[in-house]
Amino acid sequence: MTKSVAKRGLLALAAACALFTGAALGQVQALDRVVAVVDDDVVMASELQQRLNTIQNQIRTQQVQAPPMDVLRRQVLEQLIIERLQLQMAQRAGVSVSDAELEQAIARVQQNAGSSPEEFRQRLEADGITMREFREQIRREILIRRVEQGSVNNRIQITDQDIDNFLRSKEGEFWKSPQFELGHILIPVSASAPADEVQEAREKAERLAQQISAGANFRELAIANSAGQNALSGGDLGWRKTVELPGLFANALDGLGVGDVSEPFRSDAGFHLLKIHAQRGSNEQVVEQTKVRHILVKTSAIRDDDAAYNLLIDLRKQLLDDEAKFDELAREHSEDIGTMLAGGDLGWSMPGQFVPEFTQAMNNTPVGEISMPFKSQFGWHILRVDGRRNQDMTDQYIRNQAANLLRNRRYEEELQNWRREIRDQAFVDIKLPGAGDDAGESGEEEQQ
Repeated sequence: MTKSVAKRGLLALAAACALFTGAALGQVQALDRVVAVVDDDVVMASELQQRLNTIQNQIRTQQVQAPPMDVLRRQVLEQLIIERLQLQMAQRAGVSVSDAELEQAIARVQQNAGSSPEEFRQRLEADGITMREFREQIRREILIRRVEQGSVNNRIQITDQDIDNFLRSKEGEFWKSPQFELGHILIPVSASAPADEVQEAREKAERLAQQISAGANFRELAIANSAGQNALSGGDLGWRKTVELPGLFANALDGLGVGDVSEPFRSDAGFHLLKIHAQRGSNEQVVEQTKVRHILVKTSAIRDDDAAYNLLIDLRKQLLDDEAKFDELAREHSEDIGTMLAGGDLGWSMPGQFVPEFTQAMNNTPVGEISMPFKSQFGWHILRVDGRRNQDMTDQYIRNQAANLLRNRRYEEELQNWRREIRDQAFVDIKLPGAGDDAGESGEEEQQ
């Protein structure tokens, strides 16, 4: 017997036990059922229905027509399967989210929504979501983002030569090129698919391009047909510069104007269509620099996330009483060897110089104020913004931005490849009626 068969038997038994409960003597009532077995986990019908309800609300908000329910259900189930695999990877790697970090993320969401905690809770309840469910949703999203970033970034290496080649290229010369608001449709087909499958996918992409050119709603077609990451949001990629896009995408946009749709083009993931929803220029010649200092506290076997957070809360209280103590406290407590002796001084920063979490906290902190503790890949920080100024672009800034753009471009490509790999390598048994022919079972079964 294979391990996967044994695993499947145990999961099926556990699922069967969850399907019924005694409602009265000799009477049982169906409560839930398994719609997919995903390695060591399952996706339940109730979870699928809850996600379907959320997606349907989003589609109604966008005021576009939803695809047939069986199509939407398969799309949402595939999304849940990928999430299950990512969460299992997080568990195996010991990735976790502390309560303090979770509260910080929720506070940012509430702030962006412009609501007080009570108003935000009432909004959630109006949508049928409890605060406990929302907390777990945010926790899962943080875990998934960390697994994605950790796995994909390790596959990407940007060298000085890469940056030099980019800056010397025609694309680099148009650094200030316009930005495009893009829509994307992906018709999936494997790089090793037989010719008839490739031709079928190509013809489908061509039919969609013709429908869009004839006036069909791009977002509706994306929701119903695309296998891209943003399919369920109408294929929206947001605002992108050409330098931020994969090379195939940038080439496909050449010569297109607002409202135009590209010809179908192929990558290892399948056939793509791009639409330019809007365009705007970018002629800024100066950048905003921030002068900032920080205190870094790392976690260890004797100091967990909560202890690090509480230490920085205490240091922040001392600084609010006497800001002149920042140098002293940084030298005493900061674990950033490069800045502790300078009182935590990071000097004047350039855009793109710091990791996203640090940049966000720095940008959200007014001059002269001290941030709340926040976590990055290096540990827990508090920071003080000493000043801001506008500065002409420098060579170093251009190189930093070029490196970030190249990394982000490769990240999009590697993310899709990585997701396909973990999906192909997993054992997935779809039990959703009508979905077996499309998805079936995939992955490798390991012999005992």
